Amino acid sequence: MSEIEKPPLRDRLANGAFLAIMGLARVLPYERRVPAMGWFFAHVLGPLAGWRRRIRDNLAKARPDLTAAEVARLTRAVPDNAGRSLAEIYSGDEFTGRIHQSDPLCGPGLAALEQAFAAHRPVILAVAHFGNYDAMRAALSGRGWPVGALYRPMNNEAFNRHYIPAMQAIAEPMFPRGRSGLAAMLRFLKGGGWLSLGYDQFDDHGKELKFFGLPTRTVLTPAELAIRYDALILPIAGIRQPDGLSFRVEVGAPVPHSDPETMMQALNDHLEAQVRAHMGQWFWVHRRWKQRGQRL
Repeated sequence: MSEIEKPPLRDRLANGAFLAIMGLARVLPYERRVPAMGWFFAHVLGPLAGWRRRIRDNLAKARPDLTAAEVARLTRAVPDNAGRSLAEIYSGDEFTGRIHQSDPLCGPGLAALEQAFAAHRPVILAVAHFGNYDAMRAALSGRGWPVGALYRPMNNEAFNRHYIPAMQAIAEPMFPRGRSGLAAMLRFLKGGGWLSLGYDQFDDHGKELKFFGLPTRTVLTPAELAIRYDALILPIAGIRQPDGLSFRVEVGAPVPHSDPETMMQALNDHLEAQVRAHMGQWFWVHRRWKQRGQRL
């Protein structure tokens, strides 16, 4: 990259700080590194980034029944899970090796995935910012199943230089958002590939559906692609276990093909049930219920 194309100084400073913190964390053994990064996110980064306020705001909308003590616990648990997940992504073989060895895939949709693989049928894996998304990719790739992912590069280009390779080391292929990435993604899907697509963030061009009983705009693309390419579509999530280090990768039942709105509402309902069961594992920082046109 030329001098003119260098990332802005602010981005380079932020990236340098992250690399310094991750470098210190890597000195620790895996069993201490992951919870240490969780603690850092929960007690340092989360408060500095304003995450606690956003979590409280979202919980006030979706779960006004929670006690003040439970809300306070979640303002720490949510960033803790995020920090652990990032440490796991940057732990390479230590992370994927654990997943491959444990083979944590389970759930009512697992047999359907096995059948889809045998039939070379395309699959849409509906994923959310829940648990650790990369535990799912590691588990599927560990079985030799063709899991690809669409991703949005970070705004910080300096960060992308190591973040994207770290994700690619877990499973490939990965397709960046944009025209070229979209074309490659569709070729992969049409050829019988399995594509993981997120659906749990507010989408300004989405359809107004319900999540926690509240209206929110939801992307229809996963369902639309499943219909167009006769792909199996089902939810899947890497649910962190009580030890904070291991996972259960739960494959939900396939969603029957109907109309995109009905299919995506079924996925919203499934995610809501999972979040209610594991409140600290969904990224409550997102402005899931913001008004259309409101800036993030």
